[in-house]
Amino acid sequence: MSFNIALSGISAAQKDLNTTANNIANVNTIGFKESRAEFADVYANSIFANSKTAVGGGVTTTQVAQQFHQGSLQFTNNSLDLAISGGGFFVTSPDQISREQSFTRAGAFKVDSNNFMVDSNGNFLQGFPVDDDGNSTSVSLTTTQPIQIPDTAGSPVMSTNVGLQMNLDGGADELDPAAFDPDDPDTYNNSTSVTVYDSLGESHILTTYFVKPQGGSHSGSNNWVAYYAMDGKPVNMSGAAGQYPQDTTGDGNPDSTSSAQTTGGWTGAVVQFNDVGAYIGTDPATITTEELGSNGADVLGPGADGTQTITIDFDNPTQYASPFEVTALTQNGSTVGRLTNVSIGSDGLVNASYSNGSTVPLARVALVRFANEQGLTQVGNTAWQASLDSGPALAGEANSGTFGNIRSSALEQSNVDLTTELVDLISAQRNFQANSRTLEVNNTLNQTVLQIR
Repeated sequence: MSFNIALSGISAAQKDLNTTANNIANVNTIGFKESRAEFADVYANSIFANSKTAVGGGVTTTQVAQQFHQGSLQFTNNSLDLAISGGGFFVTSPDQISREQSFTRAGAFKVDSNNFMVDSNGNFLQGFPVDDDGNSTSVSLTTTQPIQIPDTAGSPVMSTNVGLQMNLDGGADELDPAAFDPDDPDTYNNSTSVTVYDSLGESHILTTYFVKPQGGSHSGSNNWVAYYAMDGKPVNMSGAAGQYPQDTTGDGNPDSTSSAQTTGGWTGAVVQFNDVGAYIGTDPATITTEELGSNGADVLGPGADGTQTITIDFDNPTQYASPFEVTALTQNGSTVGRLTNVSIGSDGLVNASYSNGSTVPLARVALVRFANEQGLTQVGNTAWQASLDSGPALAGEANSGTFGNIRSSALEQSNVDLTTELVDLISAQRNFQANSRTLEVNNTLNQTVLQIR
């Protein structure tokens, strides 16, 4: 009997040594959770035995229980490295369509050849689908899908509208609009440019030139002429040139009407202000360029939509006695964007930024939790699968309910305390030695009994 008790003690000490050694071996494993060997005594007795004098039968290992407390965070320079601060697990699958899911705290992700986020074993990180505003359309584990980060964004969108807000200097010199020449800075007062796009996504520079016309300011009215060029080529208005009242005699009252057209036939628009520099309107009321293709300005390349026109909207410009200043300049077109940055928020929302200025919400990283984490089945590679003991996986978003938040550019280190493990190692060694000594004493006693004559 005592031999079996000692052997059970040795077996338990060996299990403790193995568990401690495994913890020490994984002290630098990302997302690793330490284990603890748990033991119970062995006791058996019949109903007719004297329980007061009964001796236990040794020790047995009841469970090697993993400890899921938080590990410390290690910060990196990779935005795809993710760590969970708080409760929850990442969800991964072995391929794009499989529903065989495993769960992990190791967030060292990267992109594969098809731009899917995967771990070092090629498992696909799962996320909830989102709408254009980044709101999750479903928070169910059955609707998760692999997160893909496209390296391009959308199709080209040709520019049809340009918005402009600025201040024109009320004290600027008056010039002759008929003599306007974009190659001669002395023939215009100011200019500003914006990049616009054709139907193929090719970029072009649309420049607006401002001329303060002679006699255009009088009796509470201030007029400016705006001319347009794309890539340095003249772009006329879709209709007639704008008109403005002109004071040719200098008495402060308009006595004629002049056209915003140069001697070379280049037509422009008129921008009007009152005597306190506030915007009144334009002539024509809607400023639209002629067609930009070969039937008009002929500034687009072959294959582009030649009927493209651009409408210019002045958004409450001013004419104060202060230097020319552009305060807003917008346009509604875009080219094909190339991926420039990926950011992942604390709520798990994955946003991709592209070179065309667009930011696209792609997915929200899915998290799951379990009623009994210690009931999870280990499958290796710091991953677990659900079992009857753990209960089903309950999905949710980071930063909500009992789920922790996601830290981008960070990894959760092993939660092993090396100092504690070394102390446990010494303790397990002592236990092993003590039980070995018990075997030795039992053997000596047996030899003594056998040698009795």
